[in-house]
Amino acid sequence: MSGHVFHPGHEELHGVTVVVEGASGRTWVGRYHERTPSGVVLHDAASHDPAVPGGESDRDGWIARQLKFGIRAERKLVVIPPAEVGRITRLMAWEEGPPAGA
Repeated sequence: MSGHVFHPGHEELHGVTVVVEGASGRTWVGRYHERTPSGVVLHDAASHDPAVPGGESDRDGWIARQLKFGIRAERKLVVIPPAEVGRITRLMAWEEGPPAGA
């Protein structure tokens, strides 16, 4: 429901599971908490880094597995620095395919 705020006094995405695309190519999936001067705060987050040796290179496949099997949270809390934060998309929007330009 667009415009509905999960917790009054918070941003619209508060409590929503999102995909955060990073400027470095790294991608995070987690529950959005807030944006602060320190960065975007996610709870119960997982990350995908195609630059990790031996890691998975297919970001979209990784996100599809997060959708299918649930988020395998690697960290209870992560703060993504402002310079790293790119597009933020609701995870459920990825069910129809990655956003245009992704």
